[in-house]
Amino acid sequence: MFNLVLFIKTLKSNYKLILIFMGVLAMYMSIIIGMYDPEDLDILNQLASLKLSPELLNAMGFTLIDTSLIGFISSYFYGFLMLAFPMICYIILGNKLVASLVDKGSMASILATPNTRISVALTQGVFLLITITGLIGFVFIWGIVYCSINLAGMLDIKGFILLNIGVLLLHYAISGICFFSSCLFNESRTSLMVGAGLPIAFLLLQMLSNANKEIETFRFLTIFSLFEPTKLIIGENILPQILSLIAITIVLYLGGIAVFNKKDLPL
Repeated sequence: MFNLVLFIKTLKSNYKLILIFMGVLAMYMSIIIGMYDPEDLDILNQLASLKLSPELLNAMGFTLIDTSLIGFISSYFYGFLMLAFPMICYIILGNKLVASLVDKGSMASILATPNTRISVALTQGVFLLITITGLIGFVFIWGIVYCSINLAGMLDIKGFILLNIGVLLLHYAISGICFFSSCLFNESRTSLMVGAGLPIAFLLLQMLSNANKEIETFRFLTIFSLFEPTKLIIGENILPQILSLIAITIVLYLGGIAVFNKKDLPL
């Protein structure tokens, strides 16, 4: 069912984009960790000096609750940057993997070979999941190495592992929206409208609820409410959220494969 040749071809077509996002995330993580000073955690004043309003800082999740290094990283890196940048990467990829191939007519050539629709969709879905795993895994390893060099012994490794598992499952679930949309629609613009529109709308709603406490409950209308960094790093029971993210991922990816297998294609 899995097509290695198609997987390698897809990787060759997209590895530069993946490397760019890895580099950007590594750069931002290095900057954030480099700002950590256990003797002076008043980073909000430093950010405010850049003419960033308190509302904008709150919207981006820059609210320090835990003053440890892991708490600092979870607030200032995993509060927004680690949500937005991987999402942009797989929104682009998700559309290119299926809908764009149909839209451009390339899918006809792929299906003219012994490849079945299920094999193609399964391979592209696996590629997207592996890409996300590689992206998050790279950031995880970079964070440990960077902290061990510059802030040796200060990073809670267990908490950092849990934090990255949580964000990985979140991105699996959100990428499922992009993949399902790409499998459902034949035109790239329609696929992007839904596959990018919903995740971006969820992120904006999350930011609005962070900025305005009066509408804080609105965050529970988004998938981002299932990712709670503070609870992850202190080891609270978040099994319901974890199971929900896994269920969403399975339903959307299997649903995307099933839809692509049955729908009419303009071949």
